[in-house]
Amino acid sequence: MTAIQINSVEKSYKAFKALKGVSLTIEQGEFFGLLGPNGAGKTTLISTIAGLIRPDVGSVQIHGHDVVTDFREARKKLGVVPQELVFDPFFTVRETLRLQSGYFGIKNNDKWIDEVMENLDLTSKADVNMRALSGGMKRRVLVAQALVHKPPVIVLDEPTAGVDVELRQTLWKFISRLNREGGHTVVLTTHYLEEAQAMCQRVAMLKSGQVVALDTMNALLRRVSGSQLIVHLKSGDLPQDLRHLVSHDEHQNGNKYSLRVNDYAEVEPILARLRASGAVIDEMQLQQADLEDIFLQIMEKGAL
Repeated sequence: MTAIQINSVEKSYKAFKALKGVSLTIEQGEFFGLLGPNGAGKTTLISTIAGLIRPDVGSVQIHGHDVVTDFREARKKLGVVPQELVFDPFFTVRETLRLQSGYFGIKNNDKWIDEVMENLDLTSKADVNMRALSGGMKRRVLVAQALVHKPPVIVLDEPTAGVDVELRQTLWKFISRLNREGGHTVVLTTHYLEEAQAMCQRVAMLKSGQVVALDTMNALLRRVSGSQLIVHLKSGDLPQDLRHLVSHDEHQNGNKYSLRVNDYAEVEPILARLRASGAVIDEMQLQQADLEDIFLQIMEKGAL
């Protein structure tokens, strides 16, 4: 079953075109990553999925319900955790979640509200006013609000931005359980690419309002060359003819360099060239490409 169907969506703000014909199909039960640099169009796409803005061209369906023409049913199927901290300062946590339930016409929802609060470590804050909560606790309440009507599709827009490790672990444990056991579809946007690599089964990358990569995580890791030979030079410098191999993702820290290699056969010629130049290696390691390497390569090239 298709959870989200995005068909040739375009959106412009005056002369700026935020989305340029984006098409995606996300199946029910997927843990899907939506990645891209700032300004790539992620928030505009999420706002379109949530029905907050209307596309100029194209359409979006949630479980077959168009977000414009059948918006009531579409929104029942969707829970969105926004990037911004938005809350009503006049209610407690429990009151906030009861109010959110009411928006969807759900009565007597306390059992599920209690379960959500317990899983997000909010139980001790149930009767605390929202304005008295820390930023991390407010973020937990936003997640709880998105889940309170038991939506089959959950969109997380930078859910762990600026939060502590404890919340990250708590959130991912709960969301993973909902995805694994409850069959919920999860769409994640994040700048923490290690989170996306650990959680997502499939990934779409946006650049300048267009999809420039779409594949499973495993396929992306296989298709993009990018092992890294990291060398820390005790003395000497990197020869000029090796500098084209320096990765853009690594800071050059003193005499520490990260060099792109496609396979192990390329390592020895690099080491031989370093020795011939008089450079002395202090430390060295070979790392396989991760999602960050792939992301930077794709953003540089514009597509796979």
